[in-house]
Amino acid sequence: QVQLVDSGGGLVQPGGSLRLSCAASGRTFSMYAMGWFRQAPGTEREFVAAISGSGSTRKYADSVKGRFTISRDNAKSTVYLQMNSLQPTDTAVYYCAAADDYSDYESPDEYNYWGQGTQVTVSS
Repeated sequence: QVQLVDSGGGLVQPGGSLRLSCAASGRTFSMYAMGWFRQAPGTEREFVAAISGSGSTRKYADSVKGRFTISRDNAKSTVYLQMNSLQPTDTAVYYCAAADDYSDYESPDEYNYWGQGTQVTVSS
């Protein structure tokens, strides 16, 4: 079991940046693969980024490649999502998630634990 608390969302203008954080409880954070998902009103929850337990492997949705960076600090049991060049289409509630084990990193069904979500609004 792991508890996740995500934070760092807010209002930003197009072209701006935000960094989301997700703090995890537990002593075995490095065992979990971590992901970020987002959900806009009226849409399905969609994959944004994922990172392996060691941080050696990172995956991104095509829509955010080159703009977003996922990272983790296992000593702090924290995963981050650096978001640059934000666009209005990035507006959503962002959720961090942890997976005991997964094969399809893009599927929310593969993740066992979820944060409460943090709102990101990109608007001028």
